[in-house]
Amino acid sequence: MWALIKDNKVEEIIRFPRTFIDTENNIKHPRTIFNTWTWEQLNTIGIYEVLDNGVKGNNKFEYTSQPTWTFNKTKKNVSSSYTITEKALDDSEAKDEDGNNILDADGNNLINYGLKTQAKERAKQQANSFISRFNWLVERSIYDSSKAIPDAVKTYVASIRTDCGEIETAIDGASNLTEFKALYTDTVNSKNEVTQINRINRWTDDKTIKEYIR
Repeated sequence: MWALIKDNKVEEIIRFPRTFIDTENNIKHPRTIFNTWTWEQLNTIGIYEVLDNGVKGNNKFEYTSQPTWTFNKTKKNVSSSYTITEKALDDSEAKDEDGNNILDADGNNLINYGLKTQAKERAKQQANSFISRFNWLVERSIYDSSKAIPDAVKTYVASIRTDCGEIETAIDGASNLTEFKALYTDTVNSKNEVTQINRINRWTDDKTIKEYIR
């Protein structure tokens, strides 16, 4: 990217090469100058290098604002900065610009679901996904009572339900975003090797019942 600077301020961010008119000298330059001219040459007509080097938030947990661009006359470049806002952990009632509750077609308050509710819903979906692989065994036992559901599968399914419950409890127990983020962080050793998968993604292994997966 390039920046057009006037009076030491960023007037425009140029994301793609285009025809450029040097208004001070009334000269029209072809778009090729952006890729063929040196920075020194571009600087003479007010075009400077853009460094999108600002720190952005993690989209999973935070909102990141549009960039604010700042020109550094000494370094002859433009750098970026961002405002990072934490996403809400807890649910809240949806409000309009005047602070009034937003209602659905039935007159019920609309809810903005926080990170905790969203994470617990994903955990339930993941648990159901693991368990549903054995639905065929349930159906088989219904139509043929002599075909019992293997104990190993019953144990696994029970463990998955326990896992889901523990994950939801851990989510509810996070009192701030730092604690919530920690639920997604693996434990690693000095060699940066994972020694324990994070709580959100740690589920009972299915290696002992793979033969029953459909």
